[in-house]
Order: sequence, then C-alpha cells, then structure tokens
Amino acid sequence: MNTYEALQKRRSIRRYEARLVEKETIERLLRAAMQAPSAANQRPWEFIVVENKDTLAKLAKAHPYASPMQEAPLGIIVLANEAGLKFPQYWQQDLAAATQNLLLAAVENGLGAVWMGVAPEEDRMKYITELFQLPPGVTPFAMLALGYSAENQFVDRFEANRIRYESYKN
Repeated sequence: MNTYEALQKRRSIRRYEARLVEKETIERLLRAAMQAPSAANQRPWEFIVVENKDTLAKLAKAHPYASPMQEAPLGIIVLANEAGLKFPQYWQQDLAAATQNLLLAAVENGLGAVWMGVAPEEDRMKYITELFQLPPGVTPFAMLALGYSAENQFVDRFEANRIRYESYKN
C-alpha cells in the first residue's frame, strides 16, 4: 500500500478483533511516529504502550469519548517532554504530526485506530498524568486505541467547495 492509499483508507476505527498486535508491528508504528517533522528537530515526543486490559479499561474512563480503549488490544499514549525545548510553543504541532504518522502506519500494517484528544482538556490531562504518574514537564497530548479492525468503512471526504485558488474569493 502506498501513502496515498493509506491516506484514503484511514478512518477512525472503534471496534477491534480480539487478537493482539505483534511487538514488531508496535515498533514499526512508533518508528513511523518518530519520523515526523518537528520544530528545530526538537522531537518532544514520548510514548506509553499499553496492552494490559485493566489499564486499557481505566483509559476508557479518561473522557466521554474514550470507550474504544475498553475493547482495544493496544493503546498508545502520546506525551510531550517539554524539557529543554528550543521552541516550546510548537510541541502540539510536533505531536500532531507524530500522531498522524502513527495512524497512517497503523493502516499500512493492517490495523485500525482512533485518535482521542487529551490536551488541552485539563481534566483529561490530569487523569492521564495521575494514572501513569507522569513527572513534571511531561504532558499528555493524545491517546490512540489500536487493533485489527472489526469494521470496514470508507467514506470519500473530498469536498471541492472547500478549496480556494490564489485568494479566498473564487
């Protein structure tokens, strides 16, 4: 599958087969995430890989839209380590790029995934911080539920009316 196909196929998948995700696949996902661009190459990302069903159940309570974690065989928490950042105002963009890379790698590896926002919601950030006992300066950004998809859906989201050329007025 090429990148364009992965982009077209990627959707938020919230139901998963019971089978586990292989360690090699998890590493490929994380390698893809870490290839993302970042401001001044600061690479503020860190990740927590969660496969424990009890912990996944706790993550499902992180916020009202986190229920896919309950059934997922794999969760990944995307964190920002803010220590020594040259451009701290850009860590959210850096982590968004890393998260998108991870989602595309999931598709290319036959997985489904859903991105669940954590930052900037203070209650969600506090919940994740306390659950994983994060040290000061390490900020939760997002969490992803992943697994082999039990859904099969494609929706063409292209909307020509959202495109402008040369100026906003067409």
